Amino acid sequence: MITITSIQQLLKRDVKVELICSAESRIHIEANNMGIMLHPIKASGYFHPVNIIRLSLLIRNSNYSIVHSQASKDLWLLVPALFLANSKIPLFLTKHVGSFIVKKDLFHKLLYKRINLLFAISTAIKKNLIETTPVKPNNIINLPNGIDTIRFDPEKTDGRKVREEFKINQEEIVLGMLARFTPGKGHEEFLWAAKELSKEYSNLKFLVVGEPSRGESDYAEKIKQLAIEYELNNLIFTGYRGDIPEVLSAMDIFVFPSHSESFGIALVEAMAMKKPSVCSGAEGVLDIAIDGETSYLFEKKNAADLKTKLKLLIESKEKQNEFGENARKRVIENFDIESVTDKVLKIYQDEISRAS
Repeated sequence: MITITSIQQLLKRDVKVELICSAESRIHIEANNMGIMLHPIKASGYFHPVNIIRLSLLIRNSNYSIVHSQASKDLWLLVPALFLANSKIPLFLTKHVGSFIVKKDLFHKLLYKRINLLFAISTAIKKNLIETTPVKPNNIINLPNGIDTIRFDPEKTDGRKVREEFKINQEEIVLGMLARFTPGKGHEEFLWAAKELSKEYSNLKFLVVGEPSRGESDYAEKIKQLAIEYELNNLIFTGYRGDIPEVLSAMDIFVFPSHSESFGIALVEAMAMKKPSVCSGAEGVLDIAIDGETSYLFEKKNAADLKTKLKLLIESKEKQNEFGENARKRVIENFDIESVTDKVLKIYQDEISRAS
C-alpha cells in the first residue's frame, strides 16, 4: 500500500506524520498496527459538515507544515476544513487513478484552486488531469510511485523454495503474472497464450499470483474455469502471497498483460528483480518498460501478439539476461523509493518556504 510505504519513508527521515483515514479501513488497521499517529474518520459520500468542523479544529490546534492527500475525493473534506481553520499551509494531492468525469465546474474550480501542487504518478495520469480538471499543467508534477529496491533485490532473494513448493524443477521455464482478479488485468490473454505455448514447448510452467477483491470472486472462478477448459495442467493459481520478492525470483519471465494501467507497481517490482518482461502497450506501462531494452511490448488485448513476444524470450536466454539487467538498472535510476522520497521532501521544503 503506497500510502503506508510513503509514511514509513518519511518517518525514517524523522519527519513527523499523522494519518487521516477512513475508520476501520484496511489502511486504518495496518497503520494502527505500525503505531502511526491516526485520526480515523467515519465518512461516506462527499459532504460531511461535522467532520469538516472536526478536521478544521485538528488543523488549527496542530502544528502541521503541509497536508498531502492521496485521493481527490478527500478534497471535499480538506479544502473546507483548511478554510475554516484559516490555514494557509500547502496542500498537495497525488492522483493515482484517472477519471472519466470532467470536473471544471465552479465547485471543482474552488476545490482545485486551493491545491498548491499535484503529483501525477504517470504521464497518462497527468494527461487525464489536464483533460478533466481545472488545474494548470505547470502545477502538475510527474512523480512515479517508488519501490524498496533493497527488499526487491535478486542478489538477496532465493526463489528455489517457491519452485520446490510448486514442484517446479530447475529446467522448467516459469512465466508468471501478478494481479488481483478483476476484468481488464489480462488474465484471459495470459491463459490463451499459455494454452498455445504449451502445444509447442514441454518445459513451461505458468504462475497466476493474486486474489480477488471483494465482489470479484465470480470473475476469479470464471478465470479458473477457463484454465480447466484449456486443460492447463502446467498452470498454478498461487492465491495471495506475502512473499512477493521470492515468488518473482522463482519466475524466469514476467508477464504484464493489463488492458489499462495508471502505473503498474507489480511490473516495477518484477523489473527490480531483474525479470525480463512482456507487457501490454497500455499507457501507464509506457513510463516503465522500454520495448526492446527491458521488455517486449505487445498490442493490448491481443493474445496472439502476446504469444509471439513471449516466444522471443522463451527461445533466447541471452535476451532474458540482457532485459533483466537493463530492467533493474532502470528501476534503480527512476523508481527507487529513497530517491522518490528525496524528491518529495525537496518539493515540500520549497513550498513551505514559499508559504512562510
